[in-house]
Formats: sequence, C-alpha cells, structure tokens
Amino acid sequence: MSKNSMQVRPVALANWLLVVAAMVVLMVAVGGITRLTESGLSITQWKPITGAIPPLTESAWQAEFDLYKATGEYQNVTGPAGMDLTAFKFIFFWEWLHRLLGRLIGLAFALPLVWFWVRGAIPAGYKPRLVALLALGGLQGVFGWFMVKSGLAGTMTDVSHFWLSIHLLTAFLTLGGLVWTALDLRRRAAGQKRAARWTLAASWVGAILFVQLLLGAWVAGLNAGLASDTWPLMQGRFMPEFDGAHGVFWAMTHDPFLIHFLHRWWAWIAVIALIVLARRVKPLERKASVAIQMTLGTQILLGIATVWTGVALWVAVAHQVVGALLVASFAWGAHILGRRT
Repeated sequence: MSKNSMQVRPVALANWLLVVAAMVVLMVAVGGITRLTESGLSITQWKPITGAIPPLTESAWQAEFDLYKATGEYQNVTGPAGMDLTAFKFIFFWEWLHRLLGRLIGLAFALPLVWFWVRGAIPAGYKPRLVALLALGGLQGVFGWFMVKSGLAGTMTDVSHFWLSIHLLTAFLTLGGLVWTALDLRRRAAGQKRAARWTLAASWVGAILFVQLLLGAWVAGLNAGLASDTWPLMQGRFMPEFDGAHGVFWAMTHDPFLIHFLHRWWAWIAVIALIVLARRVKPLERKASVAIQMTLGTQILLGIATVWTGVALWVAVAHQVVGALLVASFAWGAHILGRRT
C-alpha cells in the first residue's frame, strides 16, 4: 500500500484509538475491583518489566507475602484479621492484573503508533496529539505507583485518596482524549479536515463533571461509600454529622461523611448540566444525545444501588465503569458541539 493511500484512510487510526479506549474502560473496571478488594498494596515494588511475571514457585509467593507483611495495612488490618497465603494470592492477582493491563495498553498504543508513523499514515497535525496521549498513558502508570507508594509509608493502612483521584482522573482524561481524537479522524475520513473545537459549553459542563468525578474518587479512596447505606437521607437526616474541627475546607477534602454527602448531591448538578448538553446535541446527533442520557441515568441508579447495597462489589464496579462510559459520552457530545464552530 502506498504512503498516499494510507494517508487518505485515517479511519484505521480512529478504530485503533477506539480499541485502546475500550481497553482503558476495562482498566477502570479492574482498577475498581482492585480498590474494592483492598488489593492495591499487595505488590510493594514497581518492576515495569519483570513485574509482568507473577511468582511461579511457593518460595517466590512467600517472599512476596513477606514483603506485604511489612506494610501497615497487613500489620494493622489484614494481618489481625487472619490473612494467610491463600488470601494474599487473591489480592495479589487483582493488583497484578491491573498492572498487566496497564502494560498491555501501553503496548497496544505505542507499537501501532510507531507502525503508523513509519508508514506515513498519520495525518498532518496529529502526531503531537498522539504523542501527548502516549505520555498521558505513561503518567498514568507513574501516578499509579505514587498512589501505591503513599500507602506503603510508615503505618499507613491505605493509599492517599488524593493520589487515587489523580490516578483515576488521568485515566478519564486519557479516555476522553482517545475518543475525541478518534472522532476527529473519523470526520477527516469523511472529508471534513477541520478538527472540532473545545466550546464554552463543553468547558462548564466538563468542569461540573470533573468535580463529580473527583468527589467520586475521594469517596473510593476514603471508603466513604460506607458512610451511609440509606438514600436520600444519611444517618436519618439530610446532612450527616461530620468532623469540622479542622475547618470546613479540611472536612470537604478529608471527612468521609461530608465527601459522601457532597458526591451524592453534586450529582444532581451534574445531571442538569449533562441534560442541557444532551439537549443541545440532540438536533445535531441524536445517538450522542441518547448515549449521554442513558449513561447518566444508569449512573445515578447505580450510585443509589451502591449505597443501598452497602457498596456491594459488582454494583460499585458497575458504577465506576458506567462513570467511564459517561466520560466517553460527554466527549462525544462535546465534540459534536465543537463541529459547529
């Protein structure tokens, strides 16, 4: 195939990016399982290459278990609860799978990128964007390690919810960037060479959604979903009691009861914003409007179900996965609005 013929078929690049986007959604799902099963601190070292191979002998498993025994989580939480080697293998598996998927996503992006680059298949102006997406993926891994490292310091029994939010939001940003770029390439394949622009509407809706995702990440990091198993009231009242001794700002960023409260009610501000976006998108692309509204409605129902079930594993994971799909739907809708400018 000639260089020119490759250049006039950017749909191949779009399909590749959408496959990578689907892998990121899967990564978010496994990350949610890892968090909910308290598996994140089971691997105490970062070995980008050799870490892809799990322990293969009983002595190797015991060595990993001994490293885990030195953590504050084992000494203060799982050890006193009676964790043995079999239970350790279970949590190790999820963290190992999470890291393995990260490596596979890196390869699934980097290797085709090199191939498309060498073949001259990347349209003008897209190379910097693709390199930026690759860099975001690399940062995702780095942030993930900083997150784990934060939970290994001293007597810590969990990772920092701030690092967890950085790690998760970077994944969502990468997902949105993949979808947006794929849509630009699809339009180029259809003869529309002008890329979509970021609009004012996308900015304010995106900012509201960002706050909700940030609060959701903090809820996960602080196990704040367990602060209440009732909805709409918490502790039999609209606003729960919380620790305000260190000031309101500290409580808004550290207290699980207040963060849970903010997450469940800021959600309705996000609902209004996304419905406005969906209504503006509908005359231009009905499918995108439906996608935004379906993921939004499903996300709200799953959020309530997560509370009512006391953060049941698969309900909570579904809540996180649909959150990722909502980000992708938002990117789709925002892209459509940007085509008008």
